[in-house]
Amino acid sequence: MKRFWTFLLMSVFGLSSLQAQFIRGNISDDQGEALIAATVVVDGTTNGTVTDFDGNYELKVDPGTYTIVASYVGYSSQSQTVTITEGQDQRLDFVLGEDTELLDEVVVIGYGEIRKGDATGSLKAVDEDEFNRGAIVSPDRLIAGKIAGVSITGNSGEPGGRTKIRIRGGTSINASNEPLYVIDGVPVEGKDHSPDGRDGRNPLNFLNPNDIETFTLLKDASATAIYGSRGANGVVLITTKKGKAGDALRVTYDGYVSTATPAEKDINNFNADQFRSIVTAKNPEALKFLGNASTDWFDELTQDAFGHNHSLALTGGAENMGYRLSMGYQDIDGILKGSSAERTTIGLSLTTKALNDKLDITANIKGAFVEDVFDPEAVGAAYSFDPTLPIFDPSNTDFGGYYEYGRANTPRNPVSALDQKYDVGTRYRGFGNIEFKYDFSSLLNGLTAKINLGADLSR
Repeated sequence: MKRFWTFLLMSVFGLSSLQAQFIRGNISDDQGEALIAATVVVDGTTNGTVTDFDGNYELKVDPGTYTIVASYVGYSSQSQTVTITEGQDQRLDFVLGEDTELLDEVVVIGYGEIRKGDATGSLKAVDEDEFNRGAIVSPDRLIAGKIAGVSITGNSGEPGGRTKIRIRGGTSINASNEPLYVIDGVPVEGKDHSPDGRDGRNPLNFLNPNDIETFTLLKDASATAIYGSRGANGVVLITTKKGKAGDALRVTYDGYVSTATPAEKDINNFNADQFRSIVTAKNPEALKFLGNASTDWFDELTQDAFGHNHSLALTGGAENMGYRLSMGYQDIDGILKGSSAERTTIGLSLTTKALNDKLDITANIKGAFVEDVFDPEAVGAAYSFDPTLPIFDPSNTDFGGYYEYGRANTPRNPVSALDQKYDVGTRYRGFGNIEFKYDFSSLLNGLTAKINLGADLSR
């Protein structure tokens, strides 16, 4: 027994020594300053840790050969390969240099443009290379799921329907939680209502997604301070594409055809035979109110929806001038019969320099015609209307030949509500701005003055 326990203890301690090998080290920048909360991970695994206040770290590993990767925001990642043998720890130190390419990127903020490395507020820029691909109906869908702490959800499934953007959650129960939208430096109205007061159209629908170059989301108080209380829910800055001086003429076409189908075609409703059997079992006297038809009301309201989108752009420049002309057309049907969104857009952008290249002038003009056929709100009735009743009743002239109960406090025939209501909204919108930027660096290094005049007209 004594030998058994001795063997067991030696085995346990032996296993512990096999599993208790460590990689330790320090991570600093090229100036010798410790990097706090830098990430250290075993490449290809989830085994990782972060550095402490002195830049030190400790990783527990089994004997073997590993590639250790150290990374830190704004710095270039670095990797080293190490072999761990039984009973021997290893030390790996890392010296990370700034990612100059990343930090030199220019991001748009309220006052103008700055280097990303100089930005102190909480912001995130998403450019064209990172945009979502596919059948994008509204511009905000380009960045859905791309930014941490930002939620982009649709209020409905109808094309052109309003989208909710929440930056770090809501801030008010009663007031609006919508962010401020700023397009090429000009704030625009974030609410959009149909003439009957229905809140449901997307305020960015007049923009062609193919005209957008970058989105920048300003999240915190320091980043949004220039806009005052309007920026309380965050700010969405949109920069549109422009031509550059000296560029050769380029013609770009982008188009797609799309199809959509209801995600749930078989809803959990009783069909006509099931409904009759339940009424027979529970209340036979009510059978006289049932019909002889077999109608799937939900199927009668939905369809496989088709859409198409086309965008044509001409971009180029002369010696001191750049230009971009774009035209777009989109026609998307909804999966609910009758609903659709149609948009025609045109855009013109001009950039030029004057006064010995000290004055930059940028002008943008965008026009859009949007026609929305609204959801007739018949889906609720499709879930509750009697499946034994027919769609049509030619003798019922009061309701245009559709079957209806004809009594108060009874649901409407869903197909009748769909076919006999045409709810359409049309909008003409013109948006434009002209910006003058003068360089006073001859008087004071880095001094510039900018005037931005904008107009947003809609009917």
